[in-house]
Amino acid sequence: MPGAATAPADEIRGAPFGTAPVPLSVLDLATVGSGMTATDALRATTALARLAERRGYHRFWVAEHHSMPGVASSSPTVILGHLTAHTERIRLGSGGVMLPNHSPLVVAEQFGTLEALAPGRVDVGLGRAPGTDGATAAALRRGRTDGPDEFPRQVAELSRFLDDDYPDGHPYARVHAVPGPVQGTVPGGVQSPHRPPVWLLGSSGFSAELAAQLGLPFAFANHFSAANTLPALDLYRQTFRPSALLDEPYALIGVSALAADTEAEALRQVRTGALSMVRLRTGRAGLVPTPEEAESHPYTPMEEEMAEGWLANVVHGTPDAVREGLNALAKRTGADELMLTTQAHGPQARLRSYELIADAYQV
Repeated sequence: MPGAATAPADEIRGAPFGTAPVPLSVLDLATVGSGMTATDALRATTALARLAERRGYHRFWVAEHHSMPGVASSSPTVILGHLTAHTERIRLGSGGVMLPNHSPLVVAEQFGTLEALAPGRVDVGLGRAPGTDGATAAALRRGRTDGPDEFPRQVAELSRFLDDDYPDGHPYARVHAVPGPVQGTVPGGVQSPHRPPVWLLGSSGFSAELAAQLGLPFAFANHFSAANTLPALDLYRQTFRPSALLDEPYALIGVSALAADTEAEALRQVRTGALSMVRLRTGRAGLVPTPEEAESHPYTPMEEEMAEGWLANVVHGTPDAVREGLNALAKRTGADELMLTTQAHGPQARLRSYELIADAYQV
């Protein structure tokens, strides 16, 4: 299967982040809190991307979710296009684009466009889940039969479009993703030195093993699948095959984290995310509740168990406590990079959290 041969490894490996043991990055979902609009949420995402760049975070990724009132990131490439105009240095990417929902050629064109807008700082993060429920996935695909089992073929197809290297005789040999390498092969054309690197995302061993086989970097969703983190990372490292992109494995893990000035305030804020998750998992997805709503919610025993299980995977507390928790997680997993995602009702708590974490690491 073709790999990403033109992206140098230094576009994968993260930059130092103060005194942190590994680089730190940001994953944002453009969450919509109670009393907020999607415009408010997307403005907050832009503000967070600018803050992350200013404070030295390495990447800023946005996720793809559908049919969820509390998440405004249904179109990550549109958001990323906006962010290219509001940032200058930070890497931008998808965490991820759910490839079964899209034509690989369209994804190649979209990320080729993003690469042209922000040369040398775009990542193509790919997931194989729909990012939604089955009915919404069916509406997105409009009769196409591609599903998670087709993911390896879709990744191969996307990689070939990004590299413009379909062989002669292939039905797509004369099909080119533009912007892309073909522009450097026509008379007067100039080849771009960059090609957005492909990452595979996952919450189990499937994508871990596929990323290893292809020699691609791997991002694991520790923030909602912590029990599978170590087995998946072990599988990735043990089966990794060097490629033109990477000579050794590079594993990033997503971490739910929130820092506040006091432990009590941190817990107050993260409980809004816990209630959001309870509602989502019980078929009542809505806007992110306020801290007051979360405090007054009459949890059933089942809901309380779900909330506590979710909170157990959130690194939260004072800046020092969060720093210690992140350091311990990096040591336990051997992750090469931590990507922080923060669930809270409004942008102030999220922005403050990333500022405090940067302060804790003396950035």
